[in-house]
Amino acid sequence: MRIAGAALNQIPFDWTHNLRTIQEAITQAKAAGVELLCLPELCLTGYGCEDLFLSDWLPESALAHLQQIRPWTEGICVVVGLPVRLSHRTYNTAAVLRDGQILGFAAKQFLANDGVHYEPRFFHPWPAGETTTVQWEGEEWTLGDLIFEHQGVKFGFEICEDAWRPDDVRPACRLVGRVDLIVNPSASHFAMSKTDVRYHLVTEASRNFRCTYLYANLLGNEAGRMIYDGEILVARNGHLLLRNQLMSFKEVDMECVDVDFSQPLEPAANIVPLPTPDEYRELNQALSLALFDYLRKARSRGFVLSLSGGADSVMCAVAVAELVRLGTAELGTAEFMRRAGCFTAEEIERLAGPVAPVPDHNAPGPRDASASEADEQQKTINKKLTNRLLTCAYQGTVNSSDDTFNSAKELADSIGAVFYDWTIDEEVTGYVGKIEHALGRELTWQTDDLALQNIQARVRAPGIWLLANVQNCLLMTTSNRSEASVGYCTMDGDTAGSISPIAGVDKAFVKQWLRWAETELNYSALHHVNALQPTAELRPLADKQTDERDLMPYPLLNRIERLAFYDRLSPRQVLATLVQEDAAADKEQLKTYVKRFYSLWSRNQWKRERYAPAFHLDDYNVDPRSWLRFPILSGGFTQELNAL
Repeated sequence: MRIAGAALNQIPFDWTHNLRTIQEAITQAKAAGVELLCLPELCLTGYGCEDLFLSDWLPESALAHLQQIRPWTEGICVVVGLPVRLSHRTYNTAAVLRDGQILGFAAKQFLANDGVHYEPRFFHPWPAGETTTVQWEGEEWTLGDLIFEHQGVKFGFEICEDAWRPDDVRPACRLVGRVDLIVNPSASHFAMSKTDVRYHLVTEASRNFRCTYLYANLLGNEAGRMIYDGEILVARNGHLLLRNQLMSFKEVDMECVDVDFSQPLEPAANIVPLPTPDEYRELNQALSLALFDYLRKARSRGFVLSLSGGADSVMCAVAVAELVRLGTAELGTAEFMRRAGCFTAEEIERLAGPVAPVPDHNAPGPRDASASEADEQQKTINKKLTNRLLTCAYQGTVNSSDDTFNSAKELADSIGAVFYDWTIDEEVTGYVGKIEHALGRELTWQTDDLALQNIQARVRAPGIWLLANVQNCLLMTTSNRSEASVGYCTMDGDTAGSISPIAGVDKAFVKQWLRWAETELNYSALHHVNALQPTAELRPLADKQTDERDLMPYPLLNRIERLAFYDRLSPRQVLATLVQEDAAADKEQLKTYVKRFYSLWSRNQWKRERYAPAFHLDDYNVDPRSWLRFPILSGGFTQELNAL
């Protein structure tokens, strides 16, 4: 049997879009001779509908829209994910359709309730071994713990989280010997290196449960924060049969493979480990796709960025350039521009018309001069596209250095971004003067340090917001996870924006990624920022302000953060762990840093509550709306820190 998975890039309750991609996947599968096609979890509604899953109308509408898919399934068996609501409870199901008929609904038995997931808020788990019925306009179908058969091949289900439970409780353990195939429609969010975990999950399941295992994931930035990598995996008794390229810019990625179910399973094989994932490249692909989807789904015309020349803002700028490079390489210039949704027909014809197809850099054999010429032509096109999609502004003060200006300008010029340069000293002086007049005293660095730093960052916001509004663009804010942890930012200043693309990544990783991008992606203009110590440049230059002097070394900050909120240790346990990990370290200094971290963390939750939407990129983040809840007002670990 030729079986397939299709990764779909969906939008929450956008019925027209979601049905179109489902139909396209079925059309592609039929053209390829596929006999059984698995589509992702909740692909009809989208996974990220949040509390709408608790309504009566959304599941009812999903069931009604499922009827439109029925005629498309003539000659093929298709799995479609959707919510079904029964007796005021919503269930996460996979409908099986064939030849225009609905064969039944398999229901998810285990719900994800950790990290970024809050599924028990929306859904009820289905009890193993039980079934019921679903009615719609006079028709009735079975729903529950079901086994299906297609062309003599019996198959059952695990839906995403079902497969992540222990082998002795997950649905697969009750399917051994009863099915030939286990189908897993998933909505498994992206995190760096997670693909390696998924690979082992699927291959080991196919071996342990003596079956063929078919896995299909969602694709793209569906609803704003979570990114899905579109992974499709097929394994048979421990042997990997199919694995696709992740993070496709296509809306539909259909991949198929032939499986001879008449042949007996070979003896269990050892699971061959995949090469260690390249997290820098993974993050680059995820960030590029996330920005592309956010751009088009928000119906924006591009991005505006206050480009300070520091690591964070520079990374955001490179991400837009990479969005263009990777998107055009996969889709071609014309399709990339069409999909982006913010280019006119005239622009597409002018930029994409005469361009030759982009050569395949992975193809074997020597590349001729014409291929190199096409490469250079495409680079020129990409700079024009970046110029259209990214506008940057360097907003200097008397405390800004030539180093950061040169870093910002050279980087913007090298990628083709629009670059403006203005100063904000006049506005800062105006606000300071008003408050000095009101208070009847002078504001000085000795008495008003933080206030004088904050006003500079805050004054930068209105101008850059105005530029973004005038151009109908998304304003990018540049905070990273390390700054978010300790509130090292100015609310309504450097945090102002509609999207915060790197807030899920720590500062040490940002610095490492930029060094990687300079050498591996050939962004030579990054040599400026890679030679600088991170600094806010909000104090007089003579102070030689740096982030780490204000806070602590970033690698240590990140380690404390992970121990405290990923491993969930107490302050005493965190300190003991740090001392154990580095016996040569100054224990009193470590104690000071631990106290500083927890104190800053506790008083800055209100800032984390107000950050612009951020992408989930690592195995955890500090966003209270996706991964980490914490009270705005608290005891601030006072007793725990005093006990140190």
